[in-house]
Amino acid sequence: MKDVSSSSPDTQRGERIAKALARRGVASRRDIERMIEEGRITLGGSPVTHPATFIQPGDVVCVDGRPVDPPQRTRLWRYHKPAGLVTTHHDPEERRTVFESLPKAMPRVVSVGRLDLNSEGLLLLTNDGGLARELELPSRQWIRRYRVRVFGLVDEQRLNSLAKGCVLDGVQYGPIEATLDSSKGDNSWLTVSLREGKNREIRKVMMGMNLHVSRLIRLSYGPFSLGSLKPHELEEVPHRTLLDQIPGLKSGKKTSASRS
Repeated sequence: MKDVSSSSPDTQRGERIAKALARRGVASRRDIERMIEEGRITLGGSPVTHPATFIQPGDVVCVDGRPVDPPQRTRLWRYHKPAGLVTTHHDPEERRTVFESLPKAMPRVVSVGRLDLNSEGLLLLTNDGGLARELELPSRQWIRRYRVRVFGLVDEQRLNSLAKGCVLDGVQYGPIEATLDSSKGDNSWLTVSLREGKNREIRKVMMGMNLHVSRLIRLSYGPFSLGSLKPHELEEVPHRTLLDQIPGLKSGKKTSASRS
């Protein structure tokens, strides 16, 4: 096993195991490091004990006793996540996960960002962890659009002020475009768009306006939309569309982002 503690660069070492497995859609780098701590990953039949372990092409890596496939062509899917599923590969509370709900023929995939347990709508899935990481970066400035049902009295002036950003409980939130679409009694539907998307951002910002989010549906993530997908439905993005929407993606290869 190539367990390396030195920080000096050496291209002959290969690739760090967490990065390599993330690229292959096993899990996020953070989750892979946790899996190493739990003794779930082996290299050449021996347990991997440190995340600073390097692997070479041809090395046999197993997760939970199952060999991990070599890198494949980068692929992306649109998935309609229903409420009630968590977006993680391993849930300590043993709740049902997005990945358990996917067809058995699906390769290993990771999500581009997350939707919490009670949120629904578009979730992008990819077999390339490097691509997922790249598409999550705030610098990409992709708009994420949501349909949101709230309970409470909507103050349209305060709603419009979100376009300038806001600070809640010491946390700075970026500009949010929010419009009131309809109201019936104490229930209203909003369209909300943002570019950054901190953890549970919409729910927290609405709570700061005394509004309780009772339903949250993601309609689009950058150029990719939910469209007519029904809950649990999955559709692969055509490779040509992927090439058009993500400059730098090489046909038949992993993205340049995977190598960063």
